[in-house]
Amino acid sequence: MKRREFIKLLGGAAVAWPRSAIPQAPAKVYRVGLLSAGASVADASPIGASLIRGLAPLGYSLGRNMEFERRGAEGDLARLPRLLDELVASKVNVVVTLGYPPALAAKQKITLPAVAFAAGDPVATGLVESLARPGGNITGISDVSAELTPKRMELLKQMAPTLKRVAMLWNAADLGMTTRYRASEIGAKAMGISVQPLGVNEPNDFEQAFAAMDREKPDAILMVTDSLTILNRKRVFEYAAAHRLPAIYEFDFLVRDGGLMSYGPNQDESFARVAALVDRILKGARPADLPFEQPTLFTLAINMKTAKALGLEVPTALLATADEVIE
Repeated sequence: MKRREFIKLLGGAAVAWPRSAIPQAPAKVYRVGLLSAGASVADASPIGASLIRGLAPLGYSLGRNMEFERRGAEGDLARLPRLLDELVASKVNVVVTLGYPPALAAKQKITLPAVAFAAGDPVATGLVESLARPGGNITGISDVSAELTPKRMELLKQMAPTLKRVAMLWNAADLGMTTRYRASEIGAKAMGISVQPLGVNEPNDFEQAFAAMDREKPDAILMVTDSLTILNRKRVFEYAAAHRLPAIYEFDFLVRDGGLMSYGPNQDESFARVAALVDRILKGARPADLPFEQPTLFTLAINMKTAKALGLEVPTALLATADEVIE
């Protein structure tokens, strides 16, 4: 074979060589820590699924270019600093905290960037300097309980037109949830609705809260959501059912689980924004320069099976405004 023909043949072979055979640089894998005061966040849980959906349009996929390191304190908040040490040792790039105690622990324990969700009012709790300029290692999604209370009370009144007194259950050991309760209390009182405050600190306190409602029966219940109340949600559902009390919750997953109704931030929208903040941090932004955002999309969910068990007739007008109706 002549030299010119050999070179031509070799060149053609290079062009025809299968693209898959050319070594590709591996995609960078980002590591995100998920820290909860309760159970570790599973992929199929409402929070895990919403976060994964939020990350997908930004180009992140579990097992391809993103990994989760999951830690849950299982209600033992004293474990949070150690769990954060574990996340730092696992070389995560950013931590997503779920609830106020994990967010506070991240502020006090680590310098890694963190994105907080469901931490209450971050300014009122001292978590950040301001919503516009957090000023530390934490940004996230802020609380809007003060704005939501009138709507929640209005929804309860539609379900129970004679509503005059509402029992509010919240974790009194959690400053973030206490500020959320206070905002709800102020909003309810401004509407002429008296509030029965039922702060709990541990699972055993729920019996005391139920006994207080036995002594002075409220017209309805509002449950502020955190790891403690989620852990004991079934007890609240059962008490409401036994005493035929309408109850409203903050997140729709509690309605799918048996609660009567909920009105609160749409979790897919909220976690799409959490994902966007994570993305900006992974691309070099500092949490100190990323304003705390506020949810803008809200969902009303109603469980018709629970309503029937309570002997409640759901007004047609209320059903017409529901975003989700569970039969």
